Amino acid sequence: MDIPDDIFTEPEDVDPETLANLGPLSRLAGVWEGRRGRDVNPKADGPEHRDYLERIEMQPIDPQANGPQLFYGLRYHVHINTPEEDITFHDQVGYWLWEKETGLVLQTLAIPRGQIAIAAGHAEPDARRLIVEARRGETEYGICSTTFLDHAFRTDSYRLQVDFHDDGSWSYISDTILMVKGRDESFLHRDRNRLMKVAEADLNPWARIVRDRG
Repeated sequence: MDIPDDIFTEPEDVDPETLANLGPLSRLAGVWEGRRGRDVNPKADGPEHRDYLERIEMQPIDPQANGPQLFYGLRYHVHINTPEEDITFHDQVGYWLWEKETGLVLQTLAIPRGQIAIAAGHAEPDARRLIVEARRGETEYGICSTTFLDHAFRTDSYRLQVDFHDDGSWSYISDTILMVKGRDESFLHRDRNRLMKVAEADLNPWARIVRDRG
């Protein structure tokens, strides 16, 4: 990325309507449900395969500026259960961000077991596929874990591929490379699902204020 000499001046005449400026992320806005999730995770006696049910809410946020850098984005919450258990199987929050000027796509994620990451990629505004990646040890787009997780289930890399389909649904494949304590080879932890929209997105706060004022 080329860093401009002026790192303080923010863009002027910023459009308050986030939903109109999300580029490839526009297809993700809304509330989604998927009932065909499939998870492969490591256990003491070998890989465990689980089916899961998923709900994802993605709502637009106001434009965000880092000096001259401008992001439009979505705040998201993922909640996953399995058909046989009521307790949460997976919970995740974060942001999807889009920088129109460079095509930069970011996914930030945090899970309540002591792990966070920033994954990055690039895409055209009309892209039908998004790919973002993060690696352990990177200081720009990396992965940070608790002492226990880094020792027992070290996450070396994360890759998420999202594909948009003609019927308005989208699917993903999430690949996380783990090094499990006591094992000689790395483990591919894979999640996949296809999601259908069940509700439209709200307006971002600034856009709502502008519309209310007429």
